Amino acid sequence: MFGIFKKTLEKTTQNIRDLFPKTQKKISKEVLEEILIATDMDYELVEMILSPLGDEISKNELEVALLRLFRGESYYDKVQAKEINAKPCVDLIVGVNGAGKTTTIAKLAHLYQSQGKSVVLGAGDTFRAAAIEQIKLWGQRLGIPVIASQMGHDPSAVAFDTITSAVAKNLDIAIIDTAGRLHNQSNLQQELQKIMRICDKAKEGAPHRKILVLDGTQGTSSLEQARIFSQTLGGVDGVIITKLDGTSKGGAIFSMIYVLRTPILYIGVGERAEDLVAFDENRYIQTILDSIFTD
Repeated sequence: MFGIFKKTLEKTTQNIRDLFPKTQKKISKEVLEEILIATDMDYELVEMILSPLGDEISKNELEVALLRLFRGESYYDKVQAKEINAKPCVDLIVGVNGAGKTTTIAKLAHLYQSQGKSVVLGAGDTFRAAAIEQIKLWGQRLGIPVIASQMGHDPSAVAFDTITSAVAKNLDIAIIDTAGRLHNQSNLQQELQKIMRICDKAKEGAPHRKILVLDGTQGTSSLEQARIFSQTLGGVDGVIITKLDGTSKGGAIFSMIYVLRTPILYIGVGERAEDLVAFDENRYIQTILDSIFTD
C-alpha cells in the first residue's frame, strides 16, 4: 500500500526534490513554506500550519501539524467516513464532466464486488449519450446490471428505477451517476436537488452517501467546484480524487480536507477497474515528508 502512494505521488515528490534536492533533519520555515506552496497547498493554510512552529522545523513537528488537519484537536473532531447500514445503500456520485466520474463509478462497483456485495448502476447522466454508453459498457465488463434511459430523459426517473430495482432484487448497493455541467449551474443545482428528493421517495433516507469526484490535476482550483456541489447537496459525505498520479499538485489534498471537512475516501491510481485504493492519511503524509526530511 505504501508503494502505491509513493508511485501515485511521484510527480509531487519529484517537484519537491527539484525545488529542494537534499533532504535534511530540520528545514527553515521559509524554505518549508516554499515547498508546501509548490505542492499546491493553499497559502493561507501553509501560514496557519507553520506559524506556531519555530524557525527550524523537524519532520515530527510538521507531521503532527499535518495530521491535525485530518484529526482535529480530538478523536471526535476527526474527519472520517460515516457508517451506512441501509440495504440497498445508495451512492449518488457527483462531479464535473471530465473528472473521471463514470470510470470511478466502475471502479467503485468493482471494489464492492470484491467485497462480495451485489451492485446495480444507474446511468443518471442523461445529458451525454457517451456517459450512458460508457456506463453500460462497464456494466457488461463487470457483469453488473445497468438501469438506463435515452439521452435527454429525466435523470430522476433513472434514479428512481435504479433504487426500486435494487430493492426488488435485494441488492446491496445502488450507484447512481449524475450530470456535471457546471457552466449551467442553476439547472444543475435544480436537477441534483430533484434527484435527491426522488431518491428519498424510492427509499427513505436515500441517497445514503453523496460522493464527489474531483480531478487531482486541477489541485486547489477544484475547491470551487467542491463548494458548489456541497452547497447544492447540503454537504457531501466523501471525496474520490482521480488522476493524482498525473500531477505535481498532491499537496492540494490538505486544502481539500481543511476547506471541506469531508473525508477523502479513495484515490484513482490508473485506468483499470481495480485501480482504486482507499485513502490513507498516514501513508499520504509520510510520502510527502520523506521527500523533504531525512530521518
